[in-house]
Amino acid sequence: MKLLYVHERYGSLAGAEANALITATELGRHGHDLGILHGPPTGKGEQTWNQAFPYRCAVTEGHAGTAVREALESFQPDAVYVHKMADMAVLEALVNSGRPLVRMVHDHDIYCMRSYKYAYFSRRICTRAASPYCIFPCLACLVRNPGGGFPLRWVSYRAKQREIALNRRFDRMVVVTTYMRDELKRNGFDPARIEIHAPVPRPGDPSLRSSFSDRNLILYAGQIIRGKGVDVLLEALARVGSKFECIILGDGNHRPACEALSRRLGLDDRVTFKGFVPQEELKTYYRECSVVALSSVWPEPIATIGLEVMRYALPVVAFDAGGIKDWLLDGQNGFLVPWMDRATYAARIDTLLQDKALARKMGEVGLRLVSERYDFATYIRDLAEMFQRVIATRRSRT
Repeated sequence: MKLLYVHERYGSLAGAEANALITATELGRHGHDLGILHGPPTGKGEQTWNQAFPYRCAVTEGHAGTAVREALESFQPDAVYVHKMADMAVLEALVNSGRPLVRMVHDHDIYCMRSYKYAYFSRRICTRAASPYCIFPCLACLVRNPGGGFPLRWVSYRAKQREIALNRRFDRMVVVTTYMRDELKRNGFDPARIEIHAPVPRPGDPSLRSSFSDRNLILYAGQIIRGKGVDVLLEALARVGSKFECIILGDGNHRPACEALSRRLGLDDRVTFKGFVPQEELKTYYRECSVVALSSVWPEPIATIGLEVMRYALPVVAFDAGGIKDWLLDGQNGFLVPWMDRATYAARIDTLLQDKALARKMGEVGLRLVSERYDFATYIRDLAEMFQRVIATRRSRT
């Protein structure tokens, strides 16, 4: 099978890029031919990407249609896998090409003008389809401009509707959780064209288990941005009665505000902001961790950090936001707390700190769950079989 990936960047950057690389590498090992149509380089890990994608074609500004035609004509793929791409000219050229098309849905970008699917001021999660409501009263047409200059930029509602319409014409939409499937259905996508293929986390170290020591270590690992709710986590920690130590790993634009809040709440002697640490260094924290705190208040598509820590038999406490409930089963491998309920969050943390036998048991349940449900070989096999079905179906119609 010849498979053409389409991605907005080239090289290592974040979770979407990691998933594109690992799936392409494994599909290549299974004998499939891989190519990629891509946007600007990230400047990181490009040599590894060169190995995964023997055929490469860059999309240059103003020449999207030409790049698509060149890639399709020279590589002649059996199917096209749009991993992440917002360029409307690229999408339109692909849809009009008549090739079998599959789209990976990593986040809410396709159907949410603001992209994070919650109200900016209240952080209340949006449960509506894209509609004129996005313009008023949501005001999602005005979003933060990360490129500098004027702090806000305009997002076109008409363009968003056009993007949704183009994506509805794909043969398959690949999502990571039932929550994401339901969001597509809410926005008019054909349920028969939606498949769930949850990304598989990195394998854990089978010899590593936490000591669940009296240190009572609570661990947060992730970005420190407003949607991740680190401020809400701190407000919950201020209510925890047990002795504890919390280490917050990661960085982001909300970190200064969270550090200031931690001081105001009197948590300075119990909460430490460590910043970004390499993946391998995380294991040193897993060895004594009693509970992993996942505090996202935006609707997470899946929150893969939860799947990752379950590989190390660690229990998780998280708010019920988005797709987290697909893998966090309340009372089994941790606790799923009602959204923004700080008092209940604190109580669940207290429970696990005071009852280490329960924490160990929940961690082992999580390990079994992630091992059975999120197996890498099965994930790759299912992806390959999906592409083959899409190709066969399209061929049968011609």
